[in-house]
Amino acid sequence: MANYADLTESSLLNLIREDDHEAFSQIYKLYWKRLLMIAWNHSKDEAVAKDIVHEVFLSLWERRACLEIRDLGAFLATSIKFAVFKYYQQESRRAELARQNYQVSDVSDDEEKLDALFLREFINGIVEEMPERCRLVFRYSRNEGMKNAEIAEKISITEKGVQANLTRALKIIRHELKNAGLLGISLYLILRTLFF
Repeated sequence: MANYADLTESSLLNLIREDDHEAFSQIYKLYWKRLLMIAWNHSKDEAVAKDIVHEVFLSLWERRACLEIRDLGAFLATSIKFAVFKYYQQESRRAELARQNYQVSDVSDDEEKLDALFLREFINGIVEEMPERCRLVFRYSRNEGMKNAEIAEKISITEKGVQANLTRALKIIRHELKNAGLLGISLYLILRTLFF
């Protein structure tokens, strides 16, 4: 086999899908320092940062057969940020339970707000990676509340083009959430917003 350091990310990802440990080691070598820095910047705790990086790489290996990753660096960085947020959410929940003398209670509003924040951050990361027109249409529609006709006029495309780009954006988001194992969380948050 050729020198793993000379392989592209795409080739390395293909090899880890085939259970190639050397390819995985190369990915680890390429990214661990950068990911540790991201985790440390968010957590300010070296032990926590190391644990989170370990967990993200472990998850990558365990889900190697089903992941479809377009940009490995962006995927890993987003995974680290989500893992840090999730870690502090769990710690906050544990502290709250301890404060209540381990009495079981319903999920708090704060935890739900935190989940929503994590999900929004994750989706924003996905949107940043979309093709430009797709990204613009999604932002105008979801963030600014513009109607399809307004978007079509603003960026000089047809309303059908707007709808096609929205459909594409939502499909990309669904796919990335599914790959990251977050589709269930997002559906739960949406259903709580609509029905509770």
